[in-house]
Amino acid sequence: MKEIIRKLLKEKHAVLLAHNYQPPEIQDVADLCGDSLELSIRASRTDAKIIVFCGVHFMAETASILSPEKIVLLPRMDAGCPMADTITPESLSAKLSELGPVPVVTYVNSPASVKAMSTVCCTSANVLKVINSIDAPEILMTPDRNLAQYAARHTNKIVHIWDGCCPIHDRLTAEDITNARQAHPGALVMVHPECQRHVVEMADAVLSTSGMIRYAKDSSCSTFIVATENGLLHTLRQNCPDKLFHPAAAHMMCSDMKKISMEDVIHSLETLDGQVRVPASVRIPALTSVQRMIAIR
Repeated sequence: MKEIIRKLLKEKHAVLLAHNYQPPEIQDVADLCGDSLELSIRASRTDAKIIVFCGVHFMAETASILSPEKIVLLPRMDAGCPMADTITPESLSAKLSELGPVPVVTYVNSPASVKAMSTVCCTSANVLKVINSIDAPEILMTPDRNLAQYAARHTNKIVHIWDGCCPIHDRLTAEDITNARQAHPGALVMVHPECQRHVVEMADAVLSTSGMIRYAKDSSCSTFIVATENGLLHTLRQNCPDKLFHPAAAHMMCSDMKKISMEDVIHSLETLDGQVRVPASVRIPALTSVQRMIAIR
């Protein structure tokens, strides 16, 4: 199947993107692996006519926002994100009516329609830079409450918090971290800021997925506990074959991130099924919020 996919990609003048949480076989056949924004930016700079995004729906939307001239394919249209589903344009409008005209910082793990209503987007890696770049004493941050609470602890601004979360990261417990430390004495604990505060405060390092890869590469430590979706373990092992990586808990698995199969990729390339296109009325204002973020990275 890998040979078939590589042949189809060449024939269709396509590029295959795989998020770090995708199954190992999908990551191994991809042209580019990484986090969602990084992948969309890199794909926009290629001359490919088609982008096949192995991830979830909001990621394919971001690729469409940055590459409107390209066909963007999501091999499984039912691959969604529970966090992104916690916010809509209507619910954001209602919240702003309650708060008044405050700047809106929106995590990239969100629908394009919400990005379009936002002042600026952010990633888990640059959230503090983005928030501190805003010339206002208070902001609303959507949709991840854990990332917003993490940011609020590291800024002097008032941060109004949207009540959404990634259920995978949110359910990781202090007991999980304690058990992992006991199982792997001396291992450094890398925690994603989408986790709850009591878990974040147990970390040796609080990092985005791309940050975890860089940290592991640069560290003199040889063993790590990884507190994020377990798909990143494959990426880390590929990048640091001389080091050991252990999951913080076996339950850190996102079913949406595991939906896309090799067969789905082949079908999508053969038929061009699963096209994701953001209409101009949404794409243009969403692009503005994304570009403001990119300028801060």
